[in-house]
Amino acid sequence: MTGCATPVTTQTAAPPTNQSTNQPSGEPGDQTTAQLKARCQQLIAYFDRFGAGRSNNSDGRRNHTRLSAEVDCAKGLYAEGIAEMEALLRRKKFTPPPPGPDENEDYN
Repeated sequence: MTGCATPVTTQTAAPPTNQSTNQPSGEPGDQTTAQLKARCQQLIAYFDRFGAGRSNNSDGRRNHTRLSAEVDCAKGLYAEGIAEMEALLRRKKFTPPPPGPDENEDYN
């Protein structure tokens, strides 16, 4: 039979996803709220340390995207804050650090 739709009984639904990370639930990419909060703080701290210049024209901590991400993280909107900070770091020609424990960058 040509042009027939697949019967409803054989169609499968997409697996449930974690709303904050958009990853399928139960997989290794599934992150807890504490991990997302830590990642958000990590990216903001990274920008504060390396993204702020010493010149008078540097926006540093006053960067509006950075401030917006900080507010999102404070409200519990971690995925949005993380996405904003990663995009900001890329625009500033930085590679976002990998998720993980805070390490002192000077001694690596």
